[in-house]
Amino acid sequence: MAVTSSSTSHPGFSDSEKSRQTTNQFLALSLGALGVVFGDIGTSPLYAFRECFINEAGIILSPENVLGVLSLIFWTITLVVSIKYMIFVMRADNRGEGGILSLMALALRASKVEVERKSKRKLALLVIGVFGAALLYGDGIITPAISVLSAVEGLKFVTPVFESYVIPITIFIMNALFLVQRFGTGKIGKVFGPLILFWFVVLGILGIRGILMAPEVWHAIDPRFAFRFIVENGFHSLVVIGAVFLVVTGGEALYADMGHFGRKPIRFAWYTVAMPGLILNYFGQGALVMTDPEAISNPFYLLAPKWALIPLVILSTLATITAAQALISGAFSITRQAIQLGLCPRLTIVHTSSREEGQIYVPFVNWSLFVGVIWLVLTFKSSSQIASAYGIAVTGTMVITTLLAIVVARQKWQWSALKVGLIFIPFLFIDLGFLGANLMKIHHGGWVPLVIGGVIFTLMTTWQKGRKILYKKLKERSVSIEDFCQLLLRQPPIRISGTAVYMAGDPWGVPVPMLHNLKHNKVLHERIAILTIQTKGVPSVPKENRVEVQEIIPNFYRIIVSYGFMETPKMKHILDACRERDLHFKVFETTFVLGRETILPSSKPSMPLWQEKIFALMSRNAQRPTAFFRIPPNQVIEVGIQVEI
Repeated sequence: MAVTSSSTSHPGFSDSEKSRQTTNQFLALSLGALGVVFGDIGTSPLYAFRECFINEAGIILSPENVLGVLSLIFWTITLVVSIKYMIFVMRADNRGEGGILSLMALALRASKVEVERKSKRKLALLVIGVFGAALLYGDGIITPAISVLSAVEGLKFVTPVFESYVIPITIFIMNALFLVQRFGTGKIGKVFGPLILFWFVVLGILGIRGILMAPEVWHAIDPRFAFRFIVENGFHSLVVIGAVFLVVTGGEALYADMGHFGRKPIRFAWYTVAMPGLILNYFGQGALVMTDPEAISNPFYLLAPKWALIPLVILSTLATITAAQALISGAFSITRQAIQLGLCPRLTIVHTSSREEGQIYVPFVNWSLFVGVIWLVLTFKSSSQIASAYGIAVTGTMVITTLLAIVVARQKWQWSALKVGLIFIPFLFIDLGFLGANLMKIHHGGWVPLVIGGVIFTLMTTWQKGRKILYKKLKERSVSIEDFCQLLLRQPPIRISGTAVYMAGDPWGVPVPMLHNLKHNKVLHERIAILTIQTKGVPSVPKENRVEVQEIIPNFYRIIVSYGFMETPKMKHILDACRERDLHFKVFETTFVLGRETILPSSKPSMPLWQEKIFALMSRNAQRPTAFFRIPPNQVIEVGIQVEI
């Protein structure tokens, strides 16, 4: 009887077993977070410390300067990641989801009252949010290139013979990495967690080995060494600060992937594994160059004994592939969010898992990233050269994240201006300081992420503006559904058997294809539904709230379907939800009518001619709704519509 009583909620489990099961789940999530979230920031020791001294600043490799740089590294990691992101920014979750677009949607929703009075504020939030997302694509190209290249460069320390093979090997690895994306990364992802855990353990062991050579490096924890370094080196310290920022590239991923693992597992993995491993390794590299200045050529690999070089190169390559995979998957996720938020035309999205909604593959994005990565490797040829291009994209995104977090803190959390100022303004100054330092890299390659971000920002804003104008033009041709239904009651047309579903971007009006059909064919189906799919500013919409069905007049329905920006609409799911509301559609007896707009130049264009041409090109190459919404192609009729914008 005791077992029966206790099994009401958890059959067969005692309290200790349930506690152990919960702990195991938490540890599994923490291990998974290590593999997916910390790959980028975890591979920074391959190049970050080295770049602080190998640059045009000409900083002397003295013990005082080494301690100053280590102090800057320690406090950058502590302030930017351990405090800003882990404690404050990760509080700004959009129903559990993080990331720049999710935060933008949260800021827009939190500022609703203000936005209604000041549309300029809404526009400003939208612009900075979109530009932040655009910069992440630049990061998605640079991170795989610098990470894998820096790992393969370790072969030069095994034997100089490998030096001429570094770039070919890097390109081969990149080819393999991008080719396997179409198969999905679910199975590969299972080994990422243990692999990165082992990586951080190795980082710590190598670091301890170096620290034992010069234990005085621990003095660098004192922030006075950082201040003294900046004061004594003056302007030249800005170049070093730009390189120091490399230690926190990947910090944005901690926030972006919060929805996959949760806030607590990410924090636990950071404080117990990732941060200690990173700090130990950076301090170990510092101790090594204090005892052997020549080791600055590549202090990471020179921390290891010679017998461990080849295993370390292999491990480093695997770790950097993991980091690259995280950025590639992140680019897929951002693209899907951008499509749902109306910032990008429909692209082919392949779901690589029948169980995990988040595992997707976007072919166009995959091969665009591949071309960018290969171009970067062939153009810059070394991780040191690519490092000059790194940083601007990440610092720009971090500045934008802080600005959006300030809006959320004031509007959603109802923090006072004083509290927001005391907490976030110092972080904003830190971010702006790093951004300013990285802007000095523009002529050395820093222009690369800015150009990539600028191009993607232009495409996103052009698409968003063009669709807005297009909807306005189509609305001018339409009439409200209520007025149209009254007309049908007064002057009933000929009705033919069957059901027609017309897709409309605006639930207010009658789709233009329906008006064309009635005007030219003088008939309508006996049962009609006007279907509008909307994207809400939340990651997901509960199934019970997804579909709203309104019967305007007998056999004439308005269906409004709501999805979150992390979800992909599917017609089968929509029809199943309608069936639950007693509106039954037999798919193979239903005709889906879609409009196919052809964009024409106008004598009075609503946007610049160059932008209009870009929008028309994007519109022509967008994936057809038939494929995007998984509609049976044999049941679809597309009606051509010419629109001048």
